[in-house]
Amino acid sequence: MTAQNSATPLRPIAVATDDRAAPRGTALAALGVLSFSLTFPSTAWGLQSFGPWSMVSLRLLIAALIAGAFLWRGRAPFPDRSHRAGFAVVAAGVMIGFPVLTTLALGSATTSHAAVVVGLLPLTTAAFAAVRTRRRPSRAFWAAALAGAAVVVAFTVEQSGGSLSRADLYLFGALLLCAAGYTEGGRLSALIPGWQVVGWALVFCIPLALAGAVLGLTLEPWHLTVHGVAGLLWVAGASTFLGLYLWYRGMAAIGVTKASQLQLAQPLLTLLWSVLLLGEHLSPAAPLAAVGVLVCIAVTQRARS
Repeated sequence: MTAQNSATPLRPIAVATDDRAAPRGTALAALGVLSFSLTFPSTAWGLQSFGPWSMVSLRLLIAALIAGAFLWRGRAPFPDRSHRAGFAVVAAGVMIGFPVLTTLALGSATTSHAAVVVGLLPLTTAAFAAVRTRRRPSRAFWAAALAGAAVVVAFTVEQSGGSLSRADLYLFGALLLCAAGYTEGGRLSALIPGWQVVGWALVFCIPLALAGAVLGLTLEPWHLTVHGVAGLLWVAGASTFLGLYLWYRGMAAIGVTKASQLQLAQPLLTLLWSVLLLGEHLSPAAPLAAVGVLVCIAVTQRARS
C-alpha cells in the first residue's frame, strides 16, 4: 500500500451516466441489503458459541483482516488526512457501534423484535443524508418513505407483541449510529472507491478488535458449534465486509437517500430467515406487509430529489 500525498485533495469519482448506471447501482445496494438481512439470524447463531463481546470483536477482527488483504492486493492508497474524520464516523457507527449494540440486544430480544429498529433505518439514514448533504428530497419521496417505515414498524411491532425492554435502548442507539455511518460512508464513496471506504474503516479498527477478542475469549465462556462458527463467519465475511462493499458501491451510484429506502425490505427478509433458520413464527400478515413495502420502495426510487 502506498501513502497518498496529503497536499493533493481527492477528486470526486466520475459516476457513469449511461442508462445502466442506476439499475446497476440499485442491484448492488439490493445485494448488500440481502446480505444484511442475514446479520441478525447469523448473530443469534454466533451467540450459541461466543459471548457478546467475543462475538463482536472476532467479527470485526476477521472482517478487518479480509479487508486488509484486499487493500494490499489492490495497492490502495492510504486515505487523505482530510477524510480521516469521515472514516472515524463510519468505523464508530457501522463497524463498532451497530454490531456492539445489536449483539447486546440479541442476547435478550428475538430477531423479529430487533427488526423493528431496522425498519426505521432507511428513514433515519435519509434524514441524516438530507442534513449532511443539504439536499431536500421531494414530498413524494418523504411520503413514500414515511409510509414504508410505518408499514414495517406496524408489522414488526405486531410480530414482537409490542413489548419494550432494555434491548430497545440498545437497538435505537444502534439505529442512530448506523444511520450516521451510512451517510458518511456514502459521501466518502463519491470520492473514494466504496471497497476502499469499507476496507480502511475496518483496518483502522484492528487494534481495538484484537484487544477485544483477547479479552472476550479470556473472560467469557465459549464453545465451538457448527451454527456458532457459521454465524460468526457470515457476519464477519459477508455482512461486515462484502455486504458493506456492495452497499457503498450502490450508494455511490444512486445516492444515499434512495439507496437507504431499499432497506425497507430488510426487516421482512430478516423475518423470513428467522423462520427458516431459527424456527421463529411468521404472521400471516407478512405477504401484505411485503407488498406494501415493495410499493413504497418503487415510489421512492422514482421520486425526484
